[in-house]
Amino acid sequence: MFVPPGARRASVVAFVTATLLPLCPTPARTADDPSPLEEVVVSARRILTPGLGAAVLDANAISGDRARTSDTASLLAALPGVSVYGAGGVSGLPSIRGLADDRLRTQVDGMDVAASCPNHMNSPLSYIDPTAVTSVDVYAGVSPVSVGGDSIGGSIVVRSTDPVFSAPGRSLSTGEVGTFLRSDGEGWGGNLAATFATETLSVGYAGSYATANNYRAAGDFRDYTFTGRTGHTLARDVVGSTAYESGNQSVEIAWRRDGQMIDFTYGRQDIPYENYPNQRMDMTENVSSQYNLAYTSTLDWGTLRARAYLQDVRHEMDFGSDKRFWYGPGQPPTGSGGDSALNGTPCSPISGTAIVNGKPVGCAAGMPMKTDGSNAGLSLSAAIAVADESVVRIGGEYRRYRLDDWWSPSGAGMWPYAFQNLNDGQRDRYAAYGEWEIKRDRWTHVMGVRFETVEMDAGPVHGYNLDSYPTTGIGGLGNQTRDAALFNSESHARSDDNWDLSWIARFTPSAASSLEFGLAQKTRSPNLYERYAWSTWQMAALMNNFVGDGNGYVGNLDLSPEVARTVSITAGLHDPDDTRWNVTATPYYTIVRDYVDAVQWDSNTNAPRNVLVVDNFTVLRFTNAEARLYGLDLSARHRLETGSRIGALATQLAVSYARGDNLDTGDDLYNIMPLNAKLSLSQQRGAWRNSVEGEFVAAKDQVSAVRNEMRTAGYGLLHVRSSYERESWGVELGIENVLDRLYDSPLGGAYVGQGTTMTIPPAPNQPQWGTPVPGQGRSIYAGARLKF
Repeated sequence: MFVPPGARRASVVAFVTATLLPLCPTPARTADDPSPLEEVVVSARRILTPGLGAAVLDANAISGDRARTSDTASLLAALPGVSVYGAGGVSGLPSIRGLADDRLRTQVDGMDVAASCPNHMNSPLSYIDPTAVTSVDVYAGVSPVSVGGDSIGGSIVVRSTDPVFSAPGRSLSTGEVGTFLRSDGEGWGGNLAATFATETLSVGYAGSYATANNYRAAGDFRDYTFTGRTGHTLARDVVGSTAYESGNQSVEIAWRRDGQMIDFTYGRQDIPYENYPNQRMDMTENVSSQYNLAYTSTLDWGTLRARAYLQDVRHEMDFGSDKRFWYGPGQPPTGSGGDSALNGTPCSPISGTAIVNGKPVGCAAGMPMKTDGSNAGLSLSAAIAVADESVVRIGGEYRRYRLDDWWSPSGAGMWPYAFQNLNDGQRDRYAAYGEWEIKRDRWTHVMGVRFETVEMDAGPVHGYNLDSYPTTGIGGLGNQTRDAALFNSESHARSDDNWDLSWIARFTPSAASSLEFGLAQKTRSPNLYERYAWSTWQMAALMNNFVGDGNGYVGNLDLSPEVARTVSITAGLHDPDDTRWNVTATPYYTIVRDYVDAVQWDSNTNAPRNVLVVDNFTVLRFTNAEARLYGLDLSARHRLETGSRIGALATQLAVSYARGDNLDTGDDLYNIMPLNAKLSLSQQRGAWRNSVEGEFVAAKDQVSAVRNEMRTAGYGLLHVRSSYERESWGVELGIENVLDRLYDSPLGGAYVGQGTTMTIPPAPNQPQWGTPVPGQGRSIYAGARLKF
């Protein structure tokens, strides 16, 4: 029976309202309850996390990495099965067992965060600085439905510091100031946090700043120095377009009384620039305001939580300082030299392409691209204690996302009107879930079901050549009118009904062993760009790329949601006290129906290519396929020595292996991390902590042929780190890549960090296919923190 989308929304809202409203009695704690308070009371976690199935990074694990990196995503790389797609200096994209970006649900202090950019430059974790992170929970593959939704690869839950309150009748003032320096890229920055609190009120501020120049690889990785800008060159070992500057600030006000807490946070991010070595454009501004209001009540029967949030993003892109800025056919002064010119010459006047003396002439100043995004959400959940230490969790969520993406005219072929890449993009998500955690003897089960409706739509579009919305006709460079007319003549509204199911069971047969079983079905609807990016023009398609492979991408209105079915088993062995050694192994297997992959696309025929482009950049169109991912995560820890003069010694190992393939074509999936391992030896003696880590990565030979993904060689790196922590201050020192080893980053993508990046230029102009983004050379870093 067909149920209209509005009725489905109403049913979700009715379920949540009818279920949760009766659960709001008087709080268990009253004003007459004289329960004692600690000197400093930290509120309960603001995000409900069942814990089962999660890998956790706590404050101790994170603190030693804050001076090393300004990219929060890189903190997660210490966990088995987690790797990071290369991007800008603060905008890495985590990948869990080969699934990344929008295939993961990422929450920052309870807010669902997504990128608002055709290149996903403003990635979710770029909105929180590492110095503000106190814990991260990572759910790989099989995640409880209470933390899942609209994702198939897992969930990432990031928390900043919870508000603190003083003892009765007293006030409290605390704070921290920190700074860091890094040699490679001349990076530096700092952070400041301060809190004033009473028994019922807490007011806090947190701010951070980070900046760096281009980093240096450990050797020459290319044979040219020109950048596309007259008078500006880069040494052959300098990785162009890796400089950045980022600032984040937040103010938090929390009030609590009688078991209830209201918490409001305003955050603001300002990134004046962040350049990208694997994207053809750079970020020239990203300004975001975040409003996050949460309510928590501890009641006789359990916990009630509610949240409302809003994020507004103003995002701009253009060519950064290492990429060509002036474009247009013809010779100066009226043209910039054309695509074959190694450096674009400044020209005037800014104008469209015209025929002069039988030859095309035009002048373009950059390519400004602007995106406005609005991300709002509501959530209501309850955790209800039932008999025998069991818990029932129910909840509902609503998320409203709006996106406009347009490219202002700048001359030559980008003239005389604005190109509408995505007009009035809309994506609304309605969700309800129920989950039951049962504890029986040596068994713990978490079983849940989640239903979501995702509704999407977008308005009509046009290219640079028109100021109206065509439904017929041809014209414009790269078939802009044809493509816009075909897009405008179709209905854009889409509605998906998605079901998630999960079962996680943990069995503890003895004090020295455990088994965890996981089964799940997870569903994700396509994002706005996957469905609504409409132009097959090579230049426009190249600007729609969030995987960093140098290719161009075209959307597909007929995409279906991805449905992933996963099975995993985790076996753990440890000493009875779990203090001296442990070994954990997790094999997993996932089948994805309607996985969003791609096919090479011929713009002239507007159809799949009959003859594939090989060893070059190309244009692709998103399409569904059946895919398979499988692998093994292994971790081990052994405490070697305690109580001796040299302190406590421990060794730790993390190994990950993953494979992914397209079962319809036989091709390998893109950007799957090859076999890799990290082995460390650590020492702790009093306030000193020291470690030596080896990082080993096998060659990446299983690559996506349709994308012309580049192979990378295997490598090994050595890192040394040291820290000294006192109660009120601490220092960190370290050297990354001690041996200054030159290597290509397996997930770094294609190097397009300098040159004529707007297009695929003729050789010997650059960038050309075949150069992966190299990793960073030797870098010495130092950091210091003072608490007050």
